[in-house]
Amino acid sequence: MNIIQSPQHFNEVVQKESAVLIYFSHEQCNVCKVLKPKVKQMLEKKFPLMSMYYCDTMLQPEVAAQNRIFVVPTVLVFFDSRETYRFSRNIGLNELEQSISRPYSMMFED
Repeated sequence: MNIIQSPQHFNEVVQKESAVLIYFSHEQCNVCKVLKPKVKQMLEKKFPLMSMYYCDTMLQPEVAAQNRIFVVPTVLVFFDSRETYRFSRNIGLNELEQSISRPYSMMFED
């Protein structure tokens, strides 16, 4: 999995990737350990052109602060360098999939 290394790296990823999901978490989050592989699998299966990055909020507190991440897990979805969706704490895979589906299809399937 791709890992965010610094605030500059985060900005580069958001600018260069047309569709990207960034998963914010840390090692002490047990819910995150279960959810992260499911999100990754969903992207690989349903949204193969969307990139996924992981940001450890303990190792990259500046990135978390610049994005107003106060709880984990938090998922940010960017299309064309703009934050399109934000999901925090209680994340439903169906809701995440449905939210990504429309902008993804408009960007890649038309």
